[in-house]
Amino acid sequence: MERQLERLIFASRWLMAPFYVGLVIALAMLLVKFVQELLHYLPGVLAMKESDLVLAVLALVDLTLAGSLVLMVIFSGYENFVSKLDTEGHADRPEWMGTLDFSALKLKLVASIVAISAIHLLKAFMNISAVNKEDVMWLVVVHMTFVVSGVLLALMDWLSEKAKGAHS
Repeated sequence: MERQLERLIFASRWLMAPFYVGLVIALAMLLVKFVQELLHYLPGVLAMKESDLVLAVLALVDLTLAGSLVLMVIFSGYENFVSKLDTEGHADRPEWMGTLDFSALKLKLVASIVAISAIHLLKAFMNISAVNKEDVMWLVVVHMTFVVSGVLLALMDWLSEKAKGAHS
C-alpha cells in the first residue's frame, strides 16, 4: 500500500504539465501583443520624437523581458517538477537549461521582475510631465520593494548555502 501511495504521489507531478502548457499559450499571447505594439509604432517611426521612440522601444523590451521570464519558468519549472526535457545535444539548447534549481529560478524571477519594474519606472520618468507625481512615487516604492526583496532573497540563499557548507 505504501509503494502504491508513493507511486501515486510521484505521478502527481504530471498534474503540473497543463500549467506549463498554459504558460506556453501565455507566451504566445505576449508575442501577439508584441507584434501589435510593433505594428502600431512602425508606421509613425519617421515622424516620432526621439523620446517617443525610446518609450516605444522600452514597451517592446518590457514585453520581451516578460516573455523571457515566462520561458524560464516553463523550462526550469517543467524540468524541476515534471520531467527532463529531452534536448541533449541540440545545438540551440540554452546552457542554463537543466541547471536552474528552485533557488536559482527564484532569484532569476526576482531579477526579471526588478528589470521589468525598472523599465516601467524609466518610462514614467521619460514622460514625467504627463504622469501623476503620486503615481511616480508609488512606482518608485514598488520598484524599491522589489529590489529589497531580491536582495533579501539572495542573502537568504547565500546564508543557507553557507550554513550547508559549515555542516558538511
